[in-house]
Amino acid sequence: MTRARPMRADARRNHERLLTAAVEAFARYGERASLDDIAKRAGVGSGTLYRHFPTRQALLEAAYTDRVEALAARADDLARRLPPGEALREWLYELCVGSVQVRGLKSLLGSAVTDGGGPVDSPCGTAVTGAATRLLDAARREGTVRADLTPVELLRLAHAVTTACELGHGEPGAVRRYLTLVTQGLGPTAARG
Repeated sequence: MTRARPMRADARRNHERLLTAAVEAFARYGERASLDDIAKRAGVGSGTLYRHFPTRQALLEAAYTDRVEALAARADDLARRLPPGEALREWLYELCVGSVQVRGLKSLLGSAVTDGGGPVDSPCGTAVTGAATRLLDAARREGTVRADLTPVELLRLAHAVTTACELGHGEPGAVRRYLTLVTQGLGPTAARG
C-alpha cells in the first residue's frame, strides 16, 4: 500500500485558502459559484485549484465535509435522546433546514443519492446515508415507519422537501409542514403503492 506524502507547508496553506474562499463563495452564490473567482479570492491560479480539487464536486465535498459529518453525528445524538420515530423526524427536519440555509448543501446531498438507485460513494454521501440508515432501521424496529422504505428514498424525499421550501421562498414553518405531510405517508399503515 502506498502512503500519501504529507503536503508541503505552502500546499497546505493554498488548500486551506481555497477551502475558505470556496465556503464563502458557495454561501453567497450557491454551488454554481465561479471556480476561477474562488481561485482568485484564495490568491492562487486555477491550476492550483484543480490540483487540489479536480472537480466542482470535489470542492463542494471538501467545503461541506465538516457540516455533513456534524449532521451525521447529530443523528446519533438524537437517537440516544429520543424514541426512534421521533429521532428520525427531528433529524430530517434539521437536514432540511440545513439544506435550505446553507447554499450548495442541497446540491451536494442531492448528488449523494442520484447514482442509479444507491448512494454515491463519497465521504458526504456515505456519512449522510449512514446516518439515515441507522435512524431508519431503529424506526422500523419500533414499527413507526414502513418496512419497505429505503435510506436513499428517505433522503430523496428530504431533498424534495427542501426544494418545496425553496419554491415557497423559505416561508416560516414550511419545513415542518412539508415534512409532516411526507412523514405521515411513511408510517407503517400507509397505503402500499
